[in-house]
Amino acid sequence: MKQLGKYSIGVGDRFTRQGKAQLRAIMRANEKGLDICPVWNKSNREHTYVGTVPSDTRKEADEAVKALGYEGIYFVDADHINLNTVSSYVETSDFFTLDVASFIGKGSSREEVDAFIASCKKYLGEMVIPGMDKPLQVTVELLEQIAGKFLAATQHASEIYNFLKREKGEGNFITEVSMDEVESPQTPVELLFILKMLADKRVPVQTIAPKFTGRFNKGVDYVGNLDQFAKEFEEDVLVIDYAVREFGLPQELKLSVHSGSDKFSIYPIMAKVIRRHDKGLHLKTAGTTWLEEVIGLAMAGGEGLELAKKIYEHSYNRQDELCAPYADVIDIDGSKLPTVEEVNGWNSEKYANTLRHIPGHPDYNPSFRQLIHVAYKIAAEMGDSYTSLLEKYSKVIGSCVEENIYDRHLKRLFTL
Repeated sequence: MKQLGKYSIGVGDRFTRQGKAQLRAIMRANEKGLDICPVWNKSNREHTYVGTVPSDTRKEADEAVKALGYEGIYFVDADHINLNTVSSYVETSDFFTLDVASFIGKGSSREEVDAFIASCKKYLGEMVIPGMDKPLQVTVELLEQIAGKFLAATQHASEIYNFLKREKGEGNFITEVSMDEVESPQTPVELLFILKMLADKRVPVQTIAPKFTGRFNKGVDYVGNLDQFAKEFEEDVLVIDYAVREFGLPQELKLSVHSGSDKFSIYPIMAKVIRRHDKGLHLKTAGTTWLEEVIGLAMAGGEGLELAKKIYEHSYNRQDELCAPYADVIDIDGSKLPTVEEVNGWNSEKYANTLRHIPGHPDYNPSFRQLIHVAYKIAAEMGDSYTSLLEKYSKVIGSCVEENIYDRHLKRLFTL
């Protein structure tokens, strides 16, 4: 079976131009004694908006690896796929994020629910998870609720996995299951029995992305109770450790944190927990690299700055359209967005400092940043006008991308 390694980071790249800069950042961290596996991820929605195809992501990854002489393992992730979208990724991807969030809460037959509950009889009552302060309280009613919420979702995961097993061969790809894009977080006890369902259905899940407490808005810091997140994150780690031993899941199974870029306030929490328990982590990022492209264009000045301003103008005028697909993962305060006229008067430094995520910087504007985050469709519509400037100013943009991933993400997460 292909293995992901203890630590891995998903690096998204909307326009497939920053693979080398992303990999340079990871290689710098690995020179400090880490062994972080790069995973280039891109969703079907992103491919559709930008006009790319899955083979473009594979080409970008392979070319970056060759150019930099990287000798470690790496993967290309078919991000957030389902049975309707998976087929176009089979040839070029070797990591598949099985998105089953839309199946949560869908009904299963009475026979399936009863069979699941019967298989859990040994866990009724107090269930002790090593390391947790209190035992889990497992009742028939709880199992009924969990089955009602998650049996159909895990069945869909099984169907996608079995399709991939037939197409690619068993053990030839990484399997991640994603349940993060929903309203309600999964509790540790729910996660435990979700993992049992997956094990029962013979899905060898290697990373799982639950919905955590708090808000994981795109491109900005975590919003929520840090103490509560710390407790739940650690309990999830302990539940996974138990599930591996109890249900026979892959030894390398680990948590995956989606929308993980820029969540600076929780990086020290996650770092402390994974060190304490000697566990792995997959951190998935995507739009933070696109934002660095816009920052790099602004820093280039001249035509680059003018294009960055034009992106904001179109974004500002098309807010409803651009924000609608991301409504659950953005929180933009319209009253804090500068007018187009204001932005047109900015210099390079003002634009970059407003967009760049530097906590505490007087110019940093989270609402401005989130709007640009969802506006990559605007750049895609610009076509060569945008991508030609990415090539022209590749040096300054690449420097921004590398600095962002290494200094603001990897250094914080792994205390380098």
